[in-house]
Amino acid sequence: MSTLPLTVRGAERLQAELHRLKHVERPAVINAIAEARAQGDLSENAEYDAARERQGFIEGRIAELDSTLSNAQLIDPTSIDADGRVVFGATVEIEDLETGEKVTYQIVGDLEADIRHNLISVSSPVARSLIGKHEGDVVDVKAPSGVREYEVISVKYI
Repeated sequence: MSTLPLTVRGAERLQAELHRLKHVERPAVINAIAEARAQGDLSENAEYDAARERQGFIEGRIAELDSTLSNAQLIDPTSIDADGRVVFGATVEIEDLETGEKVTYQIVGDLEADIRHNLISVSSPVARSLIGKHEGDVVDVKAPSGVREYEVISVKYI
């Protein structure tokens, strides 16, 4: 597996999820399996089947997070010196030239992207269009509704 770019904050979130799965979720599902076993016949025990299924999900997610974190290339946006260029980890304010609407995004790795928190994937069309641009540059983004024009208002490394 190749290295995956990940911001320090994204790695911390994944570490917290891994810790919760290992130290809270895993013991809880083991207890649920033990309780279901104590009820007797496992062939028709829905609680046992549900707990085993949950255990499979938890163990799979733990393996996925372990692999991701061991192959992650951590990037600290605060230590980036990109001379005002948009790069991975940068926080970019853009303005839609048609509507005048302004929005701020941070460009992050695929695994930490969350549009509700204005975290967009480095492989998204918007981020790909912004990479390498400076304040004042105008970019064309191919969206499902057609090509949109945005102006880069500011670039920060926070």
